[in-house]
Amino acid sequence: MAPSAMSRWTTSLSEAQPVPYWLDDPGRPRPEPALTGAESCDLLVVGGGYSGLWTALLAKERDPGRDVVLLEGREVGWAASGRNGGFCAASLTHGLANGLARWPDEIGKLEELGARNLDEIEAAVARYSLDCDFERTGEIDVATEPHQAEELHAWYEKLRGKGLADGIDLLDAGAVREQVDSPTFLAGLHDRRGVAMLHPAKLAWGLKRACLGLGVRVYEHTPALNLRTYGAGMAVRTPYGSVRARRVALGTNIFPSLIKRVRAYTVPVYDYALMTEPLTADQLAAVGWKNRQGLGDSANQFHYFRLSADNRILWGGYDAIYPYGGRMRAEYDDRPETYAKLAGHFFTCFPQLEGVRFTHAWGGAIDTCSRFSAFFGTAHQGKVAYAAGYTGLGVGATRFGADVMLDLLAGERTERTELDMVRRKPLPFPPEPFAWTGIALTKWSLARADAHGGRRNLWLKTMDRLGLGFDS
Repeated sequence: MAPSAMSRWTTSLSEAQPVPYWLDDPGRPRPEPALTGAESCDLLVVGGGYSGLWTALLAKERDPGRDVVLLEGREVGWAASGRNGGFCAASLTHGLANGLARWPDEIGKLEELGARNLDEIEAAVARYSLDCDFERTGEIDVATEPHQAEELHAWYEKLRGKGLADGIDLLDAGAVREQVDSPTFLAGLHDRRGVAMLHPAKLAWGLKRACLGLGVRVYEHTPALNLRTYGAGMAVRTPYGSVRARRVALGTNIFPSLIKRVRAYTVPVYDYALMTEPLTADQLAAVGWKNRQGLGDSANQFHYFRLSADNRILWGGYDAIYPYGGRMRAEYDDRPETYAKLAGHFFTCFPQLEGVRFTHAWGGAIDTCSRFSAFFGTAHQGKVAYAAGYTGLGVGATRFGADVMLDLLAGERTERTELDMVRRKPLPFPPEPFAWTGIALTKWSLARADAHGGRRNLWLKTMDRLGLGFDS
């Protein structure tokens, strides 16, 4: 990359605020007061992201008389739920390829449940008037290298052979550029109905409002400090009080689980994104994008990008940063070297937008597990349930995970709890320094594969055979 080009691209970042665009909103609701004193309830939900919010909401829908309390350590939606790209996918398995590789005998049922889950999210958006810019636009997976175009074609043929290609179109270079115009696009796979775009923070805020409207007691700035058995139920201590509950659902995701044995199953991976200023009519016309689909490229180190309601472009992904020891720190949310890299990639993809400025640049931690998709379980003789490990595709799947947790707490056998995906867990990550070494080697190997026609080295082939991986 020439120095002059780098200077030109980094200039686009000169006024970018290091805060998540979605959370930088004057309409952001005030937090609910912190818990002080002792509370008791039927169901305690820990975590005020999508996982906890959906659990509280669905618990009240199932039983309006159930007494539900939700605790959030900071503010509702401030972590991953307010920092993601706003891709709400039907897939419960981090994409069809991952699901087919891991649960080939269940993939039909998993796809059916995922499609139903997305329909139910859309229905909830309407029922509760969730003002979250929900658009059922679909998504295009684009190829930017010849080997990626060949792989997309082969994958489409495989899906057709298995009867899984309904609603999916294979696009050649001309067809994909009619949808969104980039000189780098060589082919595309268009999922017409399986993904919606939305404003992620507004979804979280809307779910909070819906929970409050149904009688859920929400306490913010109230971290759960520990969990213990208390008589026939459970008790959670907080800085200024405590909650006794018959049942507990943990939606803490990447934050250390109150059940210590669960912690080894996830590691934090930091992901980063940029948001442009609103495009002018001429700039938007230069790109096309009339149908407003979400997009992602097909590389191992991939980008995801979409339009906001006011026609900004969110551009994220590529770098997936694992801090040694899995430590989470606020300073990891800001990474200028990644922003510069992303800006360069943006203008390579859309050279016709040179001169556009970025207004926001931010990062956040993703709860990654070794199979890339959520896992579930119970503890304390079935009085506590948990779901975690969504690996960056939890905007939609967390609602399904909430239903799973409620099924498990009720002791019910359902089509969800009978799934092998629900009954089995991924392999845990090894202790340090083995986790950091393995992840670093995997990242190096994935970058090498991208640069060498997609050819996977012995390390990646071994990881594939073991069903292990590292992904954002």
